[in-house]
Amino acid sequence: MSLASDLTIAQLNPDGSVPVPAAPDAAANAAAEALQREAQFEALQAKVEGLQEILAKPLADILAEHDKFKEVAAAWDSFGAMWMLSQRAMRRVAMDLAAPQGVSEEEVVARAMAYANQVLNVEDEDLRGSVAPAQLAHIARHKAFLRKQFRQR
Repeated sequence: MSLASDLTIAQLNPDGSVPVPAAPDAAANAAAEALQREAQFEALQAKVEGLQEILAKPLADILAEHDKFKEVAAAWDSFGAMWMLSQRAMRRVAMDLAAPQGVSEEEVVARAMAYANQVLNVEDEDLRGSVAPAQLAHIARHKAFLRKQFRQR
């Protein structure tokens, strides 16, 4: 078979423009589908390799990692409970101190929000040693999230 037998010469349109084929031929479609199947196969192979890597570990190691994750989750859960408890206790202290002075609950909340925004938005906030530098650094790492929480309504 010669190269000349595979060539076709397109006939020009009456206006002189080159005609555009209506649809790709079956060979092009088959090639595209083959490429797509190959990409899917490679992705599936990568997943299988990842699973095999996990399964190659001794069961004791897999379970130890799982137990460690459970311990970390329990620690964060305990920390969250401690934080909520401290917040409730500090709210009570604030209300108890505000009542004899005639300060309403709304005013206490407004002051708390203002102070929170001041800590979040003033870089050189001097809290007279009541907050450790590590705590201020932790707050600084999460400022974007905290600003959403303490947004004035």
